[in-house]
Amino acid sequence: MRWTLKPSPDSEKTARLQSELNVEPLIAKLLVQRGIETYEQARQFFRPSLTDLHDPYLMKDMDKAVERIETAIANEENILIFGDYDVDGTTAVSLMSSYLRSFYPNVATYIPDRYDEGYGISYKGIDFADDNGFSLIIALDCGIKSIDHIAYAKAKNIDFIICDHHRPGDNLPDAVAVLDPKRSDCSYPYDELCGCGVGFKLIQALAQNRNQTIDDLVPYLDLVATAIAADIVPITGENRVLAKFGLEVINSNPRPGIKALIQNLKRNVLTITDVVFVIAPRINAAGRIKHGNYAVELLTEFNLEQAEEFASQIELFNSDRKDLDKQITVEALQQIIENNEENRFTTVVYQEDWHKGVIGIVASRLTETYYRPTLVFTKSGDKLAASARSVKDFDVYNALEACSEHLEQFGGHMYAAGMTLKEENYEKFKNAFESVVSDTIHPDLLTPEISIDAEVQLLDINSKFFRILKQFEPFGPQNMTPVFLAKNLKDTGYGKKIGVGEEHLKLYVKQNNSASFGAIGFGLGNKKELADNQKPFDAVFSVEENEWNGNVTLQLRLRDIQ
Repeated sequence: MRWTLKPSPDSEKTARLQSELNVEPLIAKLLVQRGIETYEQARQFFRPSLTDLHDPYLMKDMDKAVERIETAIANEENILIFGDYDVDGTTAVSLMSSYLRSFYPNVATYIPDRYDEGYGISYKGIDFADDNGFSLIIALDCGIKSIDHIAYAKAKNIDFIICDHHRPGDNLPDAVAVLDPKRSDCSYPYDELCGCGVGFKLIQALAQNRNQTIDDLVPYLDLVATAIAADIVPITGENRVLAKFGLEVINSNPRPGIKALIQNLKRNVLTITDVVFVIAPRINAAGRIKHGNYAVELLTEFNLEQAEEFASQIELFNSDRKDLDKQITVEALQQIIENNEENRFTTVVYQEDWHKGVIGIVASRLTETYYRPTLVFTKSGDKLAASARSVKDFDVYNALEACSEHLEQFGGHMYAAGMTLKEENYEKFKNAFESVVSDTIHPDLLTPEISIDAEVQLLDINSKFFRILKQFEPFGPQNMTPVFLAKNLKDTGYGKKIGVGEEHLKLYVKQNNSASFGAIGFGLGNKKELADNQKPFDAVFSVEENEWNGNVTLQLRLRDIQ
C-alpha cells in the first residue's frame, strides 16, 4: 500500500476562505482541495438547494425531445421506455415511466434480456415496439452508439429519443433528440450526470412545460440518488444536489419498492455507502440472475404489500448472485495460478460456463487480489463477452480502443467497460491487451494507493471539527471521506486483534498530550506488532462516530499503519 499526501492547496486561497467562513485552517484546506474557493461555492457545498439545478433546456436537443413527447401525448401514441438492465438503466426506466404515467396511460417499459439481447438497444426490442404499435421509444442509459439500430427503427417509422451519458462516437445516431451532456456540441454546464440523471433532466423539462415546479419532482429523487451511488459518478455539482435530496427521500418517504428493500436494515439514517452496498446490489441482482424487469416492477409498484413480494424475490436473486460470485472468483484465481500469470500487468481469464451476470463483480474481486486492469470472459451465444475493471488513474477504455481490431464491440468508462469478441480472437486480444497495458501503465499504478487529504494532530480532532466534517456528506468520487495522516502515535497498551480469525485490529492511541482515541482497523490484524510495546507508528485514518451502550464517541477508522 502506498501513501500519497495530496499537495497543500494555495495558502492565500485557503487563508481567504478561512477568514470568509470563520472556520479552522484544516477545514478551509479540505474545501480548497475540493475546488471550493469562495463563500458562494461553500454555501452551495454546505447548503445544496434544488434551485441550484441547471435549466434543463440548456441541454442540446431538450426542446426537440419535449416537443416530440408532447406530440405523442396529443396524438395518443404509444410510448415505449427502453433502458439497460443495470441499476442506472432500471432506475431511469422506472423514473421516466412512472412520471409519464402520472398523466398519460399509453406508456410501457422494455428492459433487454442480458443473455439473449445483451447490452444497449436491441433489434428484438425494436421489433417488439413495431409489433405492438409503439411509434416513440425513449432510450435511457444507452443508445449513444446505436447508429444501425436507430436507422432500423426509423425504417419502421419508430422515432427515438436518446438519454445517455456515455462517450459518443464520431457520429451520432439519427434520433429525434440525442440528450447526452458529453456530446462535443452540447454546452450543458455539467457533464457528469448518470443515465438516470439525464432522464431526470428530461422530466424536469417536461414538468416546466406543464407548469409543475421542482417540488413536484422530489418524490422521484430516491431513484436518481440510487443511480448516482451505483454508477459511481462524481458527487459534485448537480449530482451532489440530486444525491443529497434523494437520500432525504430514501430516509423519510421512499417509494414502496425501496422501502421494501431497506425495512429490515437496523439503521436510523442511510448514507450513500448504504445505497451502494445494500440497495444497488439487490436492484442489480434482478438483471444479473433473472431479468431487469423484476427491478422495474419493484421500483414502480405503489402497493407496499406487492412491493414486499417483489423485494423477497429479489432477495433470493441476490443470494444466488453471492454464491455464484464466490464460486467463480475461486475458479478464476485458480486459473491465474495454474497459468503462471501472477506477475503480468493484466488479468484476463475465461471459462465458457461462467455466469454472465456476475463477471463484472468477479472482475472487481480479482482487482482486489491482483491490483491491475482485469477482464473476465464467458461464452455468450456464439461469441465471448467480458467485463473490464481498472485500477485508479488508468483508463481501461482507451486500452480497449487500442486493441479494438480484435473486438466485435465495446463500450464503457475509464474504470469499467464491456466487450464482445469472436472466440478465435481471444488469445490475440489477450496478448494485445497485455502489451498495450504494459507499455502505457505507470508502475506506481499497480500498487494500491491511499490518498491522504492532510496531516493532522490528534488534538485537532474534536466534536466541533467532526460536526463540520459531517456536512461534507454525501461522500463519493471527487468528494471522498477525508483521510488523515497522524505521526508518532502510541497504543496505550490495550491494543488487540479482534474478529473470528483475529483479522481486525483494535487500538487505543495517543499522540503526545492528546486524549486517547479508540481506533479500529478492519483487515489490519496482521499489523498489530507495529503498535506493540509503546513503539511509535504512523496511521492513516478517517474519523467516525462509534456508539456503544448509548455512549457516542469519536473513533479513528484505520486505513493502514506503518
